[in-house]
Amino acid sequence: MPVDAVAAAGAAGLYSGATTRTPSQSMDSEVFMNLLVTQLQNQDPSSPMDTNQMIAQTTQLAMMEKITEMATASQESFSLQMRSSAAALVGQTVTYTMGDGTETTGIASSVSFKDAVPQVTIGGKSIALDAVSGVTTAASSS
Repeated sequence: MPVDAVAAAGAAGLYSGATTRTPSQSMDSEVFMNLLVTQLQNQDPSSPMDTNQMIAQTTQLAMMEKITEMATASQESFSLQMRSSAAALVGQTVTYTMGDGTETTGIASSVSFKDAVPQVTIGGKSIALDAVSGVTTAASSS
């Protein structure tokens, strides 16, 4: 039974401070490159990797990087579009849907960009841009 004592001491003592690695949920270029390098390091010298295969994998890496860049640019463009749309609401009569489903109308007085979705201040209340359901020009008092 000395094995049980060693196993208990090892579990509680030597390895208790080990760090845990959080798994990555997405494949990025670093993961792809590591796989390619590992594949090259572990290939059989008598039958090396086909050059066409290596070119195809390198091309896939380049395509993945470009697609990632396009996705990032698309997200930035969408964010800028939301900000521009929210800023254009200032001074306009805005209709928005409350949490209980009722629609309320008021004049947008300011916009905040501190959150991912811009917040429009309407009648002293901060309303998310995606809750806005309609916009009309504010009536001028002349």
